[in-house]
Amino acid sequence: MKLIRFYILLVFAMVLAFPVAAKKKHEPLATVNFVVLRDENGKPIRNAAVVMHPVNDDGRQQRGGIELKTDPEGKANYDGVPYGKMRVQVLAPGFQTYGDDYEISQPSIDLTIKMKRPGKQYSIYEEHPVEKKDEKTPDAEKKPQ
Repeated sequence: MKLIRFYILLVFAMVLAFPVAAKKKHEPLATVNFVVLRDENGKPIRNAAVVMHPVNDDGRQQRGGIELKTDPEGKANYDGVPYGKMRVQVLAPGFQTYGDDYEISQPSIDLTIKMKRPGKQYSIYEEHPVEKKDEKTPDAEKKPQ
């Protein structure tokens, strides 16, 4: 008898909880279209990794995220991106990593990302132009008199 009462109470609780779950707030979603191009000539980059992470109000990246790969035309898209701030990172071999935050606030957004080649690295083994000392600052080697 106690078991039957338990099941009746359980069913009753589920019936009461169902309308609360059904009234869940509908969050607007967007479609984000990416085009990833080479900065120097505008040609598409295939197989670039496009990573999207939600960002909270404090500017911190939240858990979760979506990773896409670009097609041969350098395009990738995703339907169902929630409105709000989104951090976008693009990684491609032979290019500098790209990263920026975007505010998703409309149903469809088109983003064109131009990837740059890495800059030349500084080497201590190469000749570098001598910097001129600022005339306003005294020379460090001179002693006060």
